[in-house]
Amino acid sequence: MALIAVYSVKGGVGKTTLAVDMAWRSAAVSNHSTLLWDLDPQGGAGWLLGLPNNPGKRAASVFHREGKPRELVTATRYRGLSLLQSDESLRSLSLTFARIGKRKRLARIAALLAAEYPRIIIDCPPVLNEISDQVFAAADLLIVPLSPSPLSARALPMIREEILKNHPRHPPILPVLLMYDARRKLHREAHAGFAAGWPVIPMNSMIEQTASRRAPLGTFAAASEASQRLQRLWDGVEAKLALRALSSPLP
Repeated sequence: MALIAVYSVKGGVGKTTLAVDMAWRSAAVSNHSTLLWDLDPQGGAGWLLGLPNNPGKRAASVFHREGKPRELVTATRYRGLSLLQSDESLRSLSLTFARIGKRKRLARIAALLAAEYPRIIIDCPPVLNEISDQVFAAADLLIVPLSPSPLSARALPMIREEILKNHPRHPPILPVLLMYDARRKLHREAHAGFAAGWPVIPMNSMIEQTASRRAPLGTFAAASEASQRLQRLWDGVEAKLALRALSSPLP
């Protein structure tokens, strides 16, 4: 099993769109039975996959002693892709973690789900608190989408410092430059500076259509440049997981 977390400390950088795309490629391209676990109270992952809003308030219950995560998993219209949907109960999730005091509760639940889902992808909320601490402890790979801006240059060192503070053996971090526009000087400077060597996903109208169509990009524009860039990113994720498995086999 491999747990891949898509995480950012700020919203509006395309985090959920990227998480949904990576989960779809895991299922549709790599043929893994994949679970997309939405921990963001906004519930964008389910919406992008064409599912109705979750009216319940049970998403946080999976972390309780009597929680039954399998009962909350929903099939999507895409073969091999399931969703553990978000709802409003996750707004108090950090308090739940603080109360139960178990820093690896999320990791243990993921291990229970691993028999059915060799790939679990988490859409994380943009926070630095008990939730992110649980994610960092559980993840095999952390994908960090960042925009080409000076604030992003500050964000990545902040994330690394926070992880190292509590997790000396932290998961590999894969930063990704999203919403890149080569026509903009600031973007070019970011690409040549703090983001040099990162995977780059361009600002593209086809990616914006994933929201209006409520479908992953590869389902309607597989030949587009943006989809090909996203596929190369997913190929890189798979390669990193394979190397990690060789050095320390995944459970």
